[in-house]
Amino acid sequence: MSNVQPTEDGGNLVLAFDSDQSHAKRRRLAIADVAEAAGLWRLCWTLAWLDIRLRYRGSILGPLWLTLSTGLMVAAMGAIYSTILHIPAHDYVPYLALSLVLWNFLSVLVTDSCYAYTLAEGMIRTMRMPYSLYAARIVVRNVLVLAHNIVVVIAVDLVLWRWPGPVAVLALPAMVLWLADALAVAVLLGALCARFRDIPPIATSVLQMAFMVSAVIFRPELLGDQRWLLAFNPFFTVLDVLRAPLMGEVPGWDSYVSAVCFSTVLCLAAWALFVRVRGRIAFWV
Repeated sequence: MSNVQPTEDGGNLVLAFDSDQSHAKRRRLAIADVAEAAGLWRLCWTLAWLDIRLRYRGSILGPLWLTLSTGLMVAAMGAIYSTILHIPAHDYVPYLALSLVLWNFLSVLVTDSCYAYTLAEGMIRTMRMPYSLYAARIVVRNVLVLAHNIVVVIAVDLVLWRWPGPVAVLALPAMVLWLADALAVAVLLGALCARFRDIPPIATSVLQMAFMVSAVIFRPELLGDQRWLLAFNPFFTVLDVLRAPLMGEVPGWDSYVSAVCFSTVLCLAAWALFVRVRGRIAFWV
């Protein structure tokens, strides 16, 4: 509600009423946008798969190049860092493989989200489609890539004869949280980067710094008494609530609290921004 007080002629009261009506209308349009995009899930899946096929057009292995390159990276880094960190390869390589696969999903998702709307400029200007569909397209595309790369994790577990056990069930709610966060990131960064073109390089720099401090290539236990600091790193906690169950471990309560709080703030911020600027995206791209 507006804080403007009504005057004798009621002019400010009418202005406040119109402002409330305008916000309510934007909210209804945003809800309708999301509902329409949900009804077009087949189109979203087709566009995401087409993106991958076009990216690897003319390639013999296609998307499997991602799996191969990830596998080679895990093998090389596993041999080197297990020695440097004095951790047995049997314990370290599965952790590294899962960490790199999940981190690649996060980093590529953030990078792609920055261009969710700007790269779709032609479609936005020539046809009417819900704006949330472009964000969902980014998420589905990266989930498909993750499905290819998860083969590396399965292969490592089979070779080293490791299995997470029944604790892996805890990964299911974490996956739901990841999908919600992924959609929120695509909506939020897509809109912000359409308006402010300086954000993509900033996001890249933040990801580089986050990679070094989010326990991707080292285990959190190596921090000793300073491990509690990781609870304030949303990249680590979001990663930990999914990675730990797949490693046969139960995430700490601090990871769950931090991940849920961060996700709540992220989703609310993305929704508030989408409601406010949805009608302006076509003019920004």
